[in-house]
Parts: sequence; structure tokens; C-alpha cells
Amino acid sequence: MERQTMTPPGQLATDETLPVVTAEPAALALRAVHRAMAELRRGTPVLLRGADACLLVVAAETAGARGLADLASAALGAPVLLLAPARAAAVLHRPVPHAVDDEGAVALRLPPALLAPEALRSLADPTAERLLPEAPERVAVPALAQAAIALAKLGRLLPALVAAPATEAGADRRGLLTVQAADVLAYPTTAATTLTRVAEARVPLEDAPEARIVAFRAADGGIEHLAILVGDPERTAAEGGAPLVRAHSECFTGDLLGSLRCDCGPQLRGAIARMAQDPAGGVLLYLAQEGRGIGLVNKLRAYTLQDGGLDTLDANRALGYGADERNFLVAATMLRAVGVERVRLLTNNPDKIAGLSACGIAVQGREAHAFDPNGVNDGYLKTKARRFGHLLPE
Repeated sequence: MERQTMTPPGQLATDETLPVVTAEPAALALRAVHRAMAELRRGTPVLLRGADACLLVVAAETAGARGLADLASAALGAPVLLLAPARAAAVLHRPVPHAVDDEGAVALRLPPALLAPEALRSLADPTAERLLPEAPERVAVPALAQAAIALAKLGRLLPALVAAPATEAGADRRGLLTVQAADVLAYPTTAATTLTRVAEARVPLEDAPEARIVAFRAADGGIEHLAILVGDPERTAAEGGAPLVRAHSECFTGDLLGSLRCDCGPQLRGAIARMAQDPAGGVLLYLAQEGRGIGLVNKLRAYTLQDGGLDTLDANRALGYGADERNFLVAATMLRAVGVERVRLLTNNPDKIAGLSACGIAVQGREAHAFDPNGVNDGYLKTKARRFGHLLPE
């Protein structure tokens, strides 16, 4: 429980002077999942608790000797390696059809030779040096595997985990964190719906002198999303109009460094310039969903795979991620917070139209937002059109 002090300045607080303030259940659940992500990123095991089972997991890419020892000492059975199906197919060099009860994961037996940090990383990361002494054998998928894969993805880790059955008491004795599997699966929705405005300021931009930035943060205190308001889109919305809106996922390499591998930088700056010229104004949602939701580190890994011949979609799948892991409820929540529920969407991506519409935002029109290839991103743009269905000129 959280406490809020009411003690006068200069006077020490006691338990009697501290009224108890109970945090909202949704906030507590988000914080627990956020802590679990951090533990996985540090290479520390986490216990997933379900209605009828518990599963102890540690991320394959961060597991060290200490983490593996903690898992082994608390486990009730032999550990297995959990992989997203697409990654498992690459490891096994064959398709891996899975049943519904596999919960979107594949489990591989882990003989002693593979229970080492270097071997686990080579199983998890297709860009790592191959160190496998033998081909892993597929085994039954344990309960809560779906939540385990989801937790790794939430932490922007490769969806590959060492997992073993365990008890909550066993995890507690070793000081390991326990988190509800249901809270992990609900996290994307809960985080999106608890977004609140935490700061805003007028920030004149080179192409849009009349601009404001509004920062949003979820109840877990995680990374912020930003809304860039150009002109007066709130007034347009209040009068029944539809301002221009772009849902733009952050792209460190393209937006900040001017990378030629994508078209993100031109799309970002072009959208702001167009909104400044539009009488209705606009809202650019700058979303913390790098690499279509896989994170910057994994995007760099995907670039390495693309240099080896894969396209954008297949590179993401080889890492164990889906083609697009983004959550459009984040964008819808931010738009409602600034009073905009009717939009003209600046996009080439039909999935954004469908995603925002499904979240209750009225998309009254689509504005094309394409830029010419630059000689480096030609293949990237062709993949967008051919495999992602983006509406780009021939």
C-alpha cells in the first residue's frame, strides 16, 4: 500500500500520522508487470502465477550463471526453452505447426550442453554466433507459456525464455518476483487506458511555429508517449471538424539520425509541415513503439538480418516477433485526451485506419503521405506495399 504524508514541515511522521492510501488495482498490476520486465532484462528469473500453475522464467538473451542457478534451485522439474513459433522454425530448420493449446509458443528440451549463457543466446538471437552442439528436441509446452512470451516482448527482449515449473513458496525463498500471468496478458490494454497528461509546453518548431507538446504517461510510470499539437486542432474538434492526425512510431535512426534505410524522418517532418499549412491544424502522436513495437535493439538486429537478405517482415519473424506489434489503443486514448475523436488520418497504412476505427476514433478520410525512394530504402518501400499492404504509388 502507498502512504501519503500529511505531517507539518519540521515534524517527524509516525505511523499514526500517515493515512493509508490504497493504489488502484490497475496501477498495482501495471507496476508488478513493469518490475517483472526489469527483472528479465537484468537476467533474473520471474515467477508467473496462473490459476492452476506457476512457471519460473528467465530471458535466454540475458540469463547468466547466477540467473540460471536461481532458476535451477527453485525449479520443480527440468527446464525447457520457450520460443515464439517463428523463431523455433528458424532454430529447428523446419516448419513448426502448433495447436491452440500450445499458447503461441514452442518448447524445446534443454540438455546440459545447452544450459549455458552462450548457447542460450545463440538459440534466442539469429544474429549471434552459432554455438549449438546439437539440435534441440521439441517437447510439450508448459502452462503459462503465452504469458512468458508476452512478458519478454513487453521488455523488448527476444521472445525466448528458459522455463520450469515452480512454486510461489520456492520463488519467495530466493527473493524472486512473482507476477500474475493474467496481468501480463492484460498489460498492453491496461497501460493504454491509464495514460494521463503529465506535462505540456509550447515548443515552436522549424516548420510549425505554433506547436505544443503534450506528454502522456501510464500508471506504471513507464516510458512517455508524446502528442505534438500543431495550430489549434482542439478548437477544430470542438467545432465538429476533423484535424489532420498522424500516428507516428518513434524511429531513433530515421527521425534523429537521418537514416536512409526507412522513410520515417521525411514522414515525421513532412507531417508537421502539412499540419502547419492546414487551417484545421493537426495532431502528431509520437508513440514509443520503435520498430513497429519491437524496440530499438531488436530493430538493429533486424537490420543485420536484412543485410543478410531478409526483408523487413521476415527479419522481424526470424527474431520471434510478429510483422507489427504496435498497440493502436495508445493513440486512441491520447486523441480522446486532447478532445479529438474525428480525424483525417495522414497515413499509407490501412491497418492504422482499421486500428483507430476499432478503438472508436472516427476516421473521416485518409490523406496520402508518401515520399520518393532514396536509392537505399527502395526495397523497404516495396516490402511495405507488397507485404504490409501500404497504399504507395507504383
